[in-house]
Amino acid sequence: MPTDNQGPVYPGAQPTQQVPPVPPAQTYHQQSSAQQAVGQQAATGQQAAGQVPPAQTTQAYAQPTAGQAYAQQAATSQVPPTQVPPIPGAGAGAGAPKPKKPRVGLKALVFGLIGGVLGAAGVVAALNFGGFFDRPATVTTVTNAGQSITIDPSSEDTSLATAVAAKCLPSVVSINVETSDAEGVGSGVVLDTDGNILTNYHVIEGAQTISVSVGGESYDATVVGSDESSDLAVIKINPNGATLTPIEVGDSSSLQVGDWVMSLGSPFGLEQSVSTGIVSSLYRSTMMQSTSGNTIYTNLIQTDATINPGNSGGALVDDEGKLVGINSLIESYSGSSSGVGFAIPGNYAVEVAQKIINGETVTHAYLGGSFQTVTPQNARENNLSVNQGAYVAEVTSGSPAEQAGIRKGDIITSLDGEEITSSDGLVLAVRSHSVGDKVAVTLMRGSKQMSVDVTLGSDESMQNSEQDESSQGSLLEQYLNQYGYGNGNGNSDSRGNGFSQR
Repeated sequence: MPTDNQGPVYPGAQPTQQVPPVPPAQTYHQQSSAQQAVGQQAATGQQAAGQVPPAQTTQAYAQPTAGQAYAQQAATSQVPPTQVPPIPGAGAGAGAPKPKKPRVGLKALVFGLIGGVLGAAGVVAALNFGGFFDRPATVTTVTNAGQSITIDPSSEDTSLATAVAAKCLPSVVSINVETSDAEGVGSGVVLDTDGNILTNYHVIEGAQTISVSVGGESYDATVVGSDESSDLAVIKINPNGATLTPIEVGDSSSLQVGDWVMSLGSPFGLEQSVSTGIVSSLYRSTMMQSTSGNTIYTNLIQTDATINPGNSGGALVDDEGKLVGINSLIESYSGSSSGVGFAIPGNYAVEVAQKIINGETVTHAYLGGSFQTVTPQNARENNLSVNQGAYVAEVTSGSPAEQAGIRKGDIITSLDGEEITSSDGLVLAVRSHSVGDKVAVTLMRGSKQMSVDVTLGSDESMQNSEQDESSQGSLLEQYLNQYGYGNGNGNSDSRGNGFSQR
């Protein structure tokens, strides 16, 4: 269960062990302090005529628990007093004639006055620039394109973070999880007064007991449902008459790069913590490998608001205190925040949560087929017309791919204008769309380039059929096998990407 506690949360907990640093070229998959599991899977492929094997997987390492305290000692040193050397000629030359003082002319006097005025003006300008006089300053920058952008530093509201924190903290909870052999902590967001709480799947994965801390009280919680492949889950508490404060939901689709945001949660078990930053980028996508399979993340919000172990499932809110994301990942080679965090878009997360609460199946966009990555090496070996893309190893009968005329042996190179360089890139591109979206697929059939329109379907029927075949592997594994990630025996693979779950 890759939950999130990395710090000393529970009384009497055993001290954590320190793991030697790992070279930065490796990829880390953050597990909880409760469960440090090392997951490593190598994708195998069979090289048959006309079939291209998938790429090799990299290793994923479990990170050690965090929150260790280090004592620092500062060594003091004494600096010998500075000695002033004697002034040459001191006490000598008594009785020597005094030099004649030059007369100060009018020209020198004028230059002196001008220098004094200029110096005073410089001091005033420096103080004013530094805000000493608290005078509003407006800077206008005109770009080469003729766009006029006005920046008014005096308009910054220093109470913004205080106001947003006061509004949102009552809606963010700390989640404590116990498995068969460990403990962990994450975060969650209150969705309604009935006690439904949205969090990450990896926070509650494998939980035997779950408790939620909100408003200074602790409540037992149960799992309502989850969508493992998108790393989202809903748990529920009985507030026993207490009044819960649901978070106000915003519109994550309106976010722009540079927008102010705040991250709220329980990093390292430190409840009710906040951190501010901006939206660094949008529409990031990746796949994460865990002990139970791969998790597909699409259209992620990248932010420099600090996200650490324990923040998973917590809220990312905008400057109006509205939910725009669920904190889930960081990109790090150390296991802790490097100033690059990622959140699942709030619109998608809340939509999934409502389906779970209503007892509906969480569906995803579906193309239908088995795909493998084309590389320069296997392109040469199989005499392919391109050296990158997603090779169609199989087309599912009745699927959107078959209905659009996609055939076995085609190589998909673009989907709706997005370049496809691998099979996982195709999966991410498909899952970044919604069921029913019409997308343009560019493919190579032999040496001929073609374009077909595909109306993406729902994977609900596939999920239902594969749930009846659980002996062949987990639902997620079968889903990935359908997309060409498996090797036919229920296993799946993922290449390393520097991301860690939080």
